[in-house]
Order: sequence, then C-alpha cells, then structure tokens
Amino acid sequence: MKRPGNCPVIVLILLLGCLSANKASAQMITGVWKGKINRQNVELKIILEGDSLKGTSYYYESANNYHRYSIRGYFDSKTNEAVWWDDQLLDEKSGRFSISVPGKTPMLSRADFNCPGGSKMMLDGKVAKKEEETKLKGTVHLEKTTTPFFEDEWDYVIDNYLMGGNDPDIIDSIAHLSQPSISIHEEPVKTIPDGKPSVIIPDAKQPGPKIDPEPERPQPVEKIIEPVKPLTIEEKFISRKKLFIKDIPVTGDSIELRFYDNAEIDGDSISLFLNDKLLFQHIRLTGHAYTIRLAVTDLNQTNELIMVAENMGAIPPNTSYMVAIINNERYDAYLASTEGSSAMIRFIKK
Repeated sequence: MKRPGNCPVIVLILLLGCLSANKASAQMITGVWKGKINRQNVELKIILEGDSLKGTSYYYESANNYHRYSIRGYFDSKTNEAVWWDDQLLDEKSGRFSISVPGKTPMLSRADFNCPGGSKMMLDGKVAKKEEETKLKGTVHLEKTTTPFFEDEWDYVIDNYLMGGNDPDIIDSIAHLSQPSISIHEEPVKTIPDGKPSVIIPDAKQPGPKIDPEPERPQPVEKIIEPVKPLTIEEKFISRKKLFIKDIPVTGDSIELRFYDNAEIDGDSISLFLNDKLLFQHIRLTGHAYTIRLAVTDLNQTNELIMVAENMGAIPPNTSYMVAIINNERYDAYLASTEGSSAMIRFIKK
C-alpha cells in the first residue's frame, strides 16, 4: 500500500523521533514494524496509549498463510524498553500448499527502542513463549517502516496519530473492533440432480400429528427469597483459595508495583492484601498503570501479596498484569482471580 504524498512528512517525523528526548521516543514507538521474531517473518502495528501498548501482530509466510493476534503491553520511556505479548488470536489463514505454520504459538517480546543512524528506528531484544515468559530464548529484530504489507483498522490511527488519531476514545473503539469473530457454520443446502436447491413444501392435505391438549399444571407456590448479603472483601480474602504464582527477590530500598488490565478493559476492580492485611482496595484496572510503592524496611523476610477480585468485570475471570520494579530490575506476572481463588505473589528479601 503506497502513500507517496505522506512519505516526506513521515521521514521527517522519524528523524525528529530519533533526535528528540524520551517523550518523542515514546510517541515514535507508534507505527508499523517489520522484521523477525523468533526467526519468523512479522509485521507489527504498535499504538501507544499513555504508557500502554495496543495493536496487532502478523506472523506470516505469505498473504495467504499467517496468524494475526491482538497485542497488549507497555513502554517505559525512561529506559526505552517495549514489552508486548500476543493477547488474542484474531485471524488465521493457511495456503493449500503451505509447509510452515507461522505464529501458531503466541509470544512475549522484550525489545529496546533505538536509532542506529539516520532515519532508521529499530526494536531489538529477546522473545519467549507467552506461557514461559521467563525463558527468553529467541531474538527480536524489527525495523520501522511506512509501507505495511497487511491493511487493517489500525492503519487509520497510525496515519493520523499526531493529528487526533491518538485520542483514547478512537484507540479504544478500534481495539473493540479488533475482537475475535465467532464463525457460524450453517448446514449445507441439499441439491437435486439439476444443481438447483431443493425446497420441501409441506402437503396441505397431509394431516399433521395429533397433539393432545396440555394438561393443567398446578400453580407454583410463591417462595419468599431472602436477599443474600454480599461478602465483604475480608470475607472474600479468607474464603478463597490462594494460588501461588511466583517468587520475586527483593533488594534495595523500595518496590514499585504497576497493575494493568490484562485483557479487554471491562470494569475489573481488585483489592490487595499484604501479609494477611488489607493494603489497598477498589483498584480499577485499565490500560494505564495503577502504581503503588512499598518501603523494603517495612517488609518481613518473606511477604505474601494477594490479589482478590472485587468483581469479575464484563468478561470473567478478573485478570491483571503486574510489573514489579525492584532495584532497577523488572519482574512480570500474570494474575487471575475468580469467585473461588485469588492470586499470590511472594516477595523474599535477599
């Protein structure tokens, strides 16, 4: 898809992105990126909203053989590190004679935004399977481009990002359009020898089945249902099973915790308990980070942080993506909470 009229302007913007400070670098992460992730051909469309990343990823062999995912993640403007993962499978297509199946496994990527020279912009880093986020093995090597191979709904936001396309309402509406479609399989129409669909017309003279009159049913006895008193957040904490997620080592003076909604923004809210005591409640999860800080001197040798779902949102379960910044080290964790379980992270002082 060629856009000859926009190329000089876009190249100028790319140059300014590399020469400007961190804020400009954060804006320039938005765009189309091409290259390889884990030795697979990839086209990535990244949209920056606050410090969150949205968009789509295409793992492809050709236009007729690809997997397309929605992506989610975040961008740290201080370190110029981008982290994103394949969230939901949106589309897949396989050619008749295709040998490989690109993008069959969703991935989690970590890459540094850098400008090696001129107008070139790169994302270089490591990748792991989404379910094995700590096992970074493959490589990420992407270069920013102005000519996408795949056309989709995100092109409008990218082309108009600096002219109103970065409006959160527009980004959220596009993200809502990029949801997995539900296929409806209909029974094939039977055909007669001449190739025309056969239509079965009931014979009006043919008597139908005899239907006995429905017997009278006794009237149900009305029952008085007492309203159920909702559980307090403390009662939910006590009654639900704690599911251990991972250990995180603690050093330095403080812990910074950032919480995001890990799926579609649907009204999830959570409470946090630290060592069996309520720490924060009514935390509404969105695409923007909810940040809290803890002093290491106030912590025990071993500390349990429990995420309790206050509700299930519009799409159960209640899911959160947590980022912990400890002594300039970053740790990630996917947390899920239901009506019967809560997620637990253990912080251990070294």
